[in-house]
Amino acid sequence: MSDSPNSNTPESFEELSRSEPADKAGGSGAVVSSLKNVLQQSGLLRGGKALAMLNQKGGFDCPSCAWPDPDGKRSPSEFCENGAKAVASETTRRLVTTTFFEKYSVVELAEQSDYWHDQQGRIEQPFYLPEGETHYEPISWENAFEKIGGHLRNLGDPNEAIFYTSGRTSNEAAFLYQLFARTFGTNNLPDCSNMCHESSGLALKQSIGVAKGTVSLEDIHNAELLLIIGQNPGTNHPRMLSSLQEAKENGARIISINPLQEAGLKAFAHPQRMSQLLGGKTEIADDFICLKTNGDQALFKGVAKRILENARTRSDVLDTDFIENFANGFEVFRAKTDSEDWDELVRLSGATREQMEMLGDAFCENERIISCWAMGLTQHRNAVATIQELSNLHLMRGAIGKYGAGLCPVRGHSNVQGDRTMGICEIMPEAFHRSLESAFGIKSPREMGHHVVDAIRAMKAGNGKVFFAMGGNFLSASPDTDYTAEALGNCDLTVHVSTKLNRSHLITGKEALILPCLGRSERDEQKSGLQWITVENSMGIVSRSQGRLQPASQWLKSEVAIVCGLARATLLEEDKIDWGLFEADYSFIRDKIEEVIPGFDSFNERVSQPGGFYLYNAAKERVFETGTGKANFFACDLDIEAAKENHLLLMTIRSHDQYNTTVYGLDDRYRGVYGERRVIFMNKVDMERLDLRPEAIVDVSSQFEDETRTLNRFIALPYEIPEGCAAMYFPEANPLVPLNHGARGSFTPASKSIQIRIAQSGA
Repeated sequence: MSDSPNSNTPESFEELSRSEPADKAGGSGAVVSSLKNVLQQSGLLRGGKALAMLNQKGGFDCPSCAWPDPDGKRSPSEFCENGAKAVASETTRRLVTTTFFEKYSVVELAEQSDYWHDQQGRIEQPFYLPEGETHYEPISWENAFEKIGGHLRNLGDPNEAIFYTSGRTSNEAAFLYQLFARTFGTNNLPDCSNMCHESSGLALKQSIGVAKGTVSLEDIHNAELLLIIGQNPGTNHPRMLSSLQEAKENGARIISINPLQEAGLKAFAHPQRMSQLLGGKTEIADDFICLKTNGDQALFKGVAKRILENARTRSDVLDTDFIENFANGFEVFRAKTDSEDWDELVRLSGATREQMEMLGDAFCENERIISCWAMGLTQHRNAVATIQELSNLHLMRGAIGKYGAGLCPVRGHSNVQGDRTMGICEIMPEAFHRSLESAFGIKSPREMGHHVVDAIRAMKAGNGKVFFAMGGNFLSASPDTDYTAEALGNCDLTVHVSTKLNRSHLITGKEALILPCLGRSERDEQKSGLQWITVENSMGIVSRSQGRLQPASQWLKSEVAIVCGLARATLLEEDKIDWGLFEADYSFIRDKIEEVIPGFDSFNERVSQPGGFYLYNAAKERVFETGTGKANFFACDLDIEAAKENHLLLMTIRSHDQYNTTVYGLDDRYRGVYGERRVIFMNKVDMERLDLRPEAIVDVSSQFEDETRTLNRFIALPYEIPEGCAAMYFPEANPLVPLNHGARGSFTPASKSIQIRIAQSGA
């Protein structure tokens, strides 16, 4: 791995410095960091104008996370530190031009870090890498579309094309993108959900009939008990902290469950409150349950066991009306739970029996209960079963489909949920295909397409010849990075729609194209005038987004215009769809969305209202669209992945200076790590057992089946993490994630359950 273009191994680590982990999130540090990024990248005028429009009614939706905006009045500064960083990165005055690509070869660019790539600026115009060449060169939009269309038309089978989607793609672009793919003849529509929350969608669909959460912000603010599980709001969706703060001030009890105790769940200092800007704070979590990595399923079984014990002596514990009228499978679940052994649950979870009983009692003592979770639950082999165990707890208490209660998977990218609603998926219900055919007169294919892992396998085997990515950084985001790089290299053509340079542009097929698109903050002018797009957030609210800034370059196209250009260049005389009409006026796209997708009645009219509208969510109304017609209890077998002998169990995490694969800086101030990302957090007992001093340089190897993957030269740092567990930042650690090790049923890579061994570097 040390010679791999994906590993970026340094010779020294002179920039590393450390401090004690922070005891709160937000405050003046968040303000200073936000202003610093905006001033350095976009300047006071352009950056200030963008921030004034960010998440405002009539403004544009944050290109970072999917946390919802308030329904009512909004603050003039309705954004967080990471939102400000995302906007600063998007509105930068720096440009990647022809001169830049003349200066640097693809190999030289691959030697640079992800942080360096982001700092170079916005891509000015389309660029093309011819077969056998070392430098990208400029290309016209017309010639770029002609090349893509030619490659696609020459495929022996439409299923040799793969159309990937990032979670930032708008509803309008996503709808047209899947329409084009299905008109072309394939369901190969992998997306970033496959790598993140696919486990949540499958588990919830089977349990409660909807693949989404069931709560609103108002529910969060008025809950009595809030569980924050396997997530780090202070870094990954900081605006959630203001919602937790409001819930806390309304009397909620908040319990954090995670292997790491994160700063944002210790306390939050709201940057818009003067007392907290000057040093005050609100304590957030009342209790912290420190689990072993992947111990959640055992914890939830222990909580269920305690609830059932309490139910033997109290008639008010189980919601018998809900269980009898709205649920299925309770008796089988109860028998399974009663049979579980307390000592085994304690051993596998890392929690004490007293903590499990405390949490079970908290469920029994409260009516309005909300559980929130993120990838700490979804990226394990047993992820689907774990989330169903959590759902079981809510079903016992009837804590779903009522005010202040429900299930809340906290989605990542800003429109990842909307993209799935629009049909970005390798398999869609029959009703969707029929509606698509009726609306457009096409034949929509029914054969299941490739999810992300299958797409990588197909490219590696030579069965995926054209890879088209609508946003994102596929190489860095994917598991088993070197294998994925080889797979992409097998393609005849790789195409990336992007705003900025990333590593996926540098590990290419025989030919490669970079197509630069508008950012959320920029004006989108088409033939009928200024356009706007829509997005769907984590809680099912669909709202409009309209940029106002001058585009970074005159050669940028919108995502919608790129999809329409792609379709015209590919489908030619067989085409029955007026792509030009959709490109000229996005309201016609929304008319077709209304025709095809349930819940979008009067779409243009309703989404034009300030704040948009909530999509219908059947489970919120206690209508459970499952095979049984009821919410389902699941009696799952314990399937915990613990560290093997002489191994540690590794989970990948984000630093505070990144969002997904975009690295804004090299500091993780909440964990007290500065100037370096190639680190591994370890329990000091494990370090002593391995005879490693603090800041020792180590090699990290993952083992799965008969394969070993190694990353060289990382810094071992002692940290408060359970014994037998470790953590590293992604995307740096992604080469260690085995491609074939994923969640059962959802195929999500098990990036939080990686068996590793550690050795002194050079030993």
